[in-house]
Amino acid sequence: RVVVKARAEPGNFIRPRGYDFAEGDILLQAGRKLGARDLALAAAMNVTQLQVRRKPVVAILATGDELVMPGDELKPGQIVSSIPFGLAAMVEAAGGRGERIGIARDTADSLAEHIARAREADILLTIGGASVGDHDLVQGALRSAGMELDFWKIAMRPGKPLMFGTLGPQRIVGLPGNPVSALICARIFLIPMLEKLLAQDSSAAAERPGVLAEGVGENGPRQHYMRATFESGPDGAALVRPVRSQDSSLLSPLSQADCLIVRSPGAPAALAGEAVAILPLDF
Repeated sequence: RVVVKARAEPGNFIRPRGYDFAEGDILLQAGRKLGARDLALAAAMNVTQLQVRRKPVVAILATGDELVMPGDELKPGQIVSSIPFGLAAMVEAAGGRGERIGIARDTADSLAEHIARAREADILLTIGGASVGDHDLVQGALRSAGMELDFWKIAMRPGKPLMFGTLGPQRIVGLPGNPVSALICARIFLIPMLEKLLAQDSSAAAERPGVLAEGVGENGPRQHYMRATFESGPDGAALVRPVRSQDSSLLSPLSQADCLIVRSPGAPAALAGEAVAILPLDF
């Protein structure tokens, strides 16, 4: 026999039509970066096609006779080409497609060949060879290929030799050859550029407030992006502390950092407890 112990209320355990969304609802806004939840929602809405922006293609070109690939035998005077791998990961995380196109040697022919390989890319990143030494041939090779130089050298530390130009519709960013300089310049300039190409809010350029956990000396004539770590203070403020070295060739302190302290040109010495501007290191 069946015993009914409770009255069944009308509508219990029944989901009405339009309970999740209704016809005409806008649930995925333009400019949104699509994730797994968004794609599931689109499928549930019975949408079979979405109009999206394609990923910008970023060609990454290392330059220099001294460079070898990771895993190759290192001979005297050679160093491992590490920067392209970090840049490619940064580009992918920002929504682009990073393509490493090899190492150009310090000859006009090798540089011209590699620059030609990148002609279909939206952005060409060159690494090194943009200073004033006998083997710094990148700018001349790019000019020979038709690049129009916009600027070269900026009042920034690290990253003074940064270069920017255009080759037809292609944007060209010449990064310094020191690893930390290249990665910091990419964080400051390349990531906001990718956000613009993807029609996203340029959150990468937004500075946040922080508080010094220890004092720092006066700054020189260039804007300094100091590698630092932060932790939450008792009042929730970000307490920031510079890493052990600001040398632009050292990757290990950079890997320990999680933010940049932004010091204006000529900024006076600052004591522990003073407010500073910081940028998150999100790569």
